[in-house]
Amino acid sequence: MSSRVSQAAAKSPDPYELERLAEELVARELAGSSYAPQTTASTELPIYVPLSHDNPHLTAEVFNVEEFLLSRSHTSLQDLRSELRDYLTSLKEELVLLINDDYEAFISLSTDLRGEGSRLEKLKLPLDDLRKRISESRAGLQATQDSIQETLDARTHLREEKALLHLLLKISESVTRLESLLLISQVTTSSLESHNSNYQFHLPASAGQPTDAKSQGNRAKHLSRVTAEYTQLLYHIEKAKEENCAFVDEIRWRIDRIQSTLTSDLDHVFSAILNSLTDIKAGKVLDLERAKLYVDLTECLRIYDSLHLWRVAEEILRRDVMQAFIKKTIFPDALAASLSPVLPHTPLPAALSTRTESYGSALLPRTPYTPFTAFAIKQNPFEASHVSGPVHLLDESNDALAKLYNQILRFIERDFGRIMEIAERVSLKAGSTKSQSSIALENHDLEDTQQASVDGFEIMTNVVWAEVGKAIMDELGTVVFAPGNPNEFRKHHSTTQAFIRSLEFLAPSTHSVQNMRSHPVFTAFQRRWQLSVYFQLRWKEIITKLEEILSSRILDPEAPNFTPGRNEFVTAQAADIFSAIASCWSAEVYIPDLAHRFWKFTLQLLSRYREWLESSLPPAGGSPVKPANITNDQASIANPPRSSTPGLTSETTIESTAADEILLRQFATALVDIRAMTSQVLQLWREEISMMLPDTSIEDDTTEEVLEVALRTQLEQLGALSTSLYSQATAILSRRCCDALLPVRSIPSQFRAMSNKRLPSEPSYFAPTILRPVRIFFGIGSVNGPGERLKEELLKDVSTNVVDSVCQRYIQYLTAMKKTEESLRRLKKGKKSTLSVFGSATTGKDDGRDEERIRAQMILDVEALKTEGEALGVTMQSMDSFIVLDQMVRAELVDGDL
Repeated sequence: MSSRVSQAAAKSPDPYELERLAEELVARELAGSSYAPQTTASTELPIYVPLSHDNPHLTAEVFNVEEFLLSRSHTSLQDLRSELRDYLTSLKEELVLLINDDYEAFISLSTDLRGEGSRLEKLKLPLDDLRKRISESRAGLQATQDSIQETLDARTHLREEKALLHLLLKISESVTRLESLLLISQVTTSSLESHNSNYQFHLPASAGQPTDAKSQGNRAKHLSRVTAEYTQLLYHIEKAKEENCAFVDEIRWRIDRIQSTLTSDLDHVFSAILNSLTDIKAGKVLDLERAKLYVDLTECLRIYDSLHLWRVAEEILRRDVMQAFIKKTIFPDALAASLSPVLPHTPLPAALSTRTESYGSALLPRTPYTPFTAFAIKQNPFEASHVSGPVHLLDESNDALAKLYNQILRFIERDFGRIMEIAERVSLKAGSTKSQSSIALENHDLEDTQQASVDGFEIMTNVVWAEVGKAIMDELGTVVFAPGNPNEFRKHHSTTQAFIRSLEFLAPSTHSVQNMRSHPVFTAFQRRWQLSVYFQLRWKEIITKLEEILSSRILDPEAPNFTPGRNEFVTAQAADIFSAIASCWSAEVYIPDLAHRFWKFTLQLLSRYREWLESSLPPAGGSPVKPANITNDQASIANPPRSSTPGLTSETTIESTAADEILLRQFATALVDIRAMTSQVLQLWREEISMMLPDTSIEDDTTEEVLEVALRTQLEQLGALSTSLYSQATAILSRRCCDALLPVRSIPSQFRAMSNKRLPSEPSYFAPTILRPVRIFFGIGSVNGPGERLKEELLKDVSTNVVDSVCQRYIQYLTAMKKTEESLRRLKKGKKSTLSVFGSATTGKDDGRDEERIRAQMILDVEALKTEGEALGVTMQSMDSFIVLDQMVRAELVDGDL
């Protein structure tokens, strides 16, 4: 290795790097003691590492030429080539040595495998015999396993058969036991097969009554025991049917007979208990006996619930209790006939003895209830038993329909209140889960299949409301639902809806109320109301009166045919429009189901009012006389200016002034009514309409926000018209105030013509009349100004705009005066005269006094204008035009400048 390094150094042109050392020495001398080498690595000699198998660049998966050359940067290319050739030679030598070593082992392998074939043949002979023995052993084991499995399967089958036999024995014993409990006579199969082949379940035509309450109670407990046994029998039969047992089919007629007998006895007992509880003619029942009857009734309802015969129990309630009452209470002449009072079973408590019929009036507030939010929140039946309070009666003064409804409510509360609570409690306790007893319903054909699919008792829906609603529609439909008289129709509708709410108060739970509302009878009942006809009648009633008064388009309060308004409105048209809107939401007209139509009608009324205003008001800019020819009438009469418009007569000025007065009165009237309409409608929205609209969204208040936006959009259109009227009124007032400034142009000539050369001490005669139109319009210092009711809202804004216009016109007049005086000064200067407006060092004594008096008079006039403006609420110091005006009147004309 040392020889190679010496050879490389010898071949290098600078083997000792003398040139580099010389350069560093020169740099060190130039830098002095502050010299420091850039890197310490540059002063060290590179370490020579020869190429080998451990070189990371040669052992990498991908050979990188650049990195390899950089790692050998201290070696020249000639030396690197020589080094690579030497490394290649060493690799070849190693490869030859490796091949020679492996070849010797490969040659010796063939020699070592001689004789191995015969030894493998000797090993193959016993393997065939061993395979045969294993196959025979496997076949024997498989046969033994199959035999054991067959034995186990046979035992399992026998066990199942035994269990099935036990099940059939239980079924046979249960059937026999039930027949004995129900006192069913034992007959042969052949005698009953033909009799029961087409057996159908039916309710008995009349319910027999047991002899006394004790027998009823014993019978109810007995039927409860039979029901438990029967439920167990149905469970066993269902399991036997899974095995396709013919025995079940053979005894089906006996099971049907048990079912028929059980339901028949249950119906008899249940009907007898109901008759004992609801029959007033039977005499007064003691409280103890009544409590026992309710216990028996609870037992019967529990049996019906366990058998899933809810609709059967409801049918008995409807037949034995409800239908009889409906027939004698609801008939075509029921509203004209006197109704017999419903007597309570027991006297009312003392706390309720003072209850009057006027209690129901609380159900008819100023804001009517909507149908879906009119009942109180029911107590959670899972947490505590629900106890119904006293019935909510209606106000039946001078209302035959309310009397009829109160009669129905008293009856339902007396005869069905406790029963509905017991049924609800039974259904909740049992869970009303569908079990195997649903077989009992297979042979029953109920009238309402949709309601039959609902689990649990629905007495309020299927018994009470189904009968009451159907009877009202059939017997009283021509009276209750007749829309010919809107007032009567509204009265009947509100009374009926209050009756429905009172009926919902008697419901045992909110779930029962929801089921009642989804019942087909309830849907048909609500559809019988001809609400669209009622709305058309109300619409025609309101529109007819409204269009009659809207035919008059007079807005001037001083006009001979003007109709004054009421309350906050100036015109009768605006007052009637708001009255029409308010009547739509009054208790005498509004119906919650027509909320969307009344809402649309409200927006249409506002749009109609805007159209009436647009047609009643003159078009924008359509004043009878051009603004340039209109001047303030008082200023013109008192002191007509010299520079008046040619051709302007006194009659024309008076006519234009009268036309302006009419326009201002019309604009003021419209502005007052628009602002009153906006405030009154928004107040009506906040206090009544927003609360009376039915809820369409429970998640958020999006619907209410949309409705309010629609209302405000309609009012904004009125506001846009109000803005236009405000601008036109302000323009007229500004023009009339600016016309009062015409005498300003004659101030210079007036002072030059005066013989009295003293300084002025008071404003000009026209200064107090500049803003007089504004004061007259708002009734300041006068009585009954057109805009007196707008003073608080518009006085400051209108006065600010008018004063700004006056100041700008004042500036225009001063600018014109400046140009005129400049022309005169140049003319006199050409004639060797020094006459000027404000004087200078070369002017005469008289001219200087005239100019000083003119300036003083203008300052007094501007100060008077400032005082008048501040009296009207204008902030004069912050108005740019007034600041410029004040500076112009206080400045002097020097070399043509003010």
